[in-house]
Amino acid sequence: MADGIFFCRLHFCESAVAAFRQKHFVVSESTFSMTLCGNCSLYFSLKFNAFTAFNKCYHRAETRCAVGLSSQFTEQLVYAMEEAGADLIELGIPFSDPTAEGPVIQRANVRALSGGVTTDKVFDMVVKIRKNSSVPMVFMTYANVVFSYGTERFIKTAAEIGMDGLILPDVPFEEKEEFDIVCKKYGIDLISLIAPTSHERVAQIAKDAEGFVYCVSSLGVTGTRTNITTDIGAMVKLVKAVKDIPCAVGFGISTPEQAKKMAAQSDGAIVGSAIVKLCAEHGADCVPYVKEYVKAMKDAVMEA
Repeated sequence: MADGIFFCRLHFCESAVAAFRQKHFVVSESTFSMTLCGNCSLYFSLKFNAFTAFNKCYHRAETRCAVGLSSQFTEQLVYAMEEAGADLIELGIPFSDPTAEGPVIQRANVRALSGGVTTDKVFDMVVKIRKNSSVPMVFMTYANVVFSYGTERFIKTAAEIGMDGLILPDVPFEEKEEFDIVCKKYGIDLISLIAPTSHERVAQIAKDAEGFVYCVSSLGVTGTRTNITTDIGAMVKLVKAVKDIPCAVGFGISTPEQAKKMAAQSDGAIVGSAIVKLCAEHGADCVPYVKEYVKAMKDAVMEA
């Protein structure tokens, strides 16, 4: 496939102690969530979600720390992922009922909320990051987070602080209009998702897609998988037949081998839970481990 992006996703974490840049991926020039994430891709166990995109294919990297980290530390993790090759970072805003997430990210949401993370705190973090980085960033959260904050207020603020897109996995295509209209008003791409069961709906979804299409690799929730058996190539072809838009594959990708395989069939790979696990395992010392992992995934997708 043509060059794509690697996404790294990080979940913002306030102190527990005390692009999209151009709106569309330029596939021909190598541009990823999903996850992930200048965007703290795909969640920090405590409070931050980051999404990292790799050139050659979308790769969502999601980091969710199981230990308390200061906001300054979180920033450094985002910068490290960008330096390692992340082309897009996804910032996750925690929600009490993250229906698309597996156990790893569910626990990350709980830790984030317990630690006092709010939408405004995530916005504040983005403002800080934007002073030092112009890496494309998208938010990944749930409809009620946006609705309860005030849809227009949320999306307007996201645009003003420099965000490029929004992923709402619990909003089906048929119900996206109330969010999509506002996103278009403020220049934010509302990212569309397709699943192995989308079938005849793929063409309709692809026709209205903006930014990139998030291809869900497997039925179920986020989390690492030993094997991905879905015919990703066929899903991508259905999208490309309707619209020339980048397609990134997420859910279940955790190894360089898997990332390379997905990149060969699409424009990108999205990684999340694997980074969260690294943060949980290494705690405050996780930055070099995450950076090394992101580089390995980036190298893998570039070989596809």
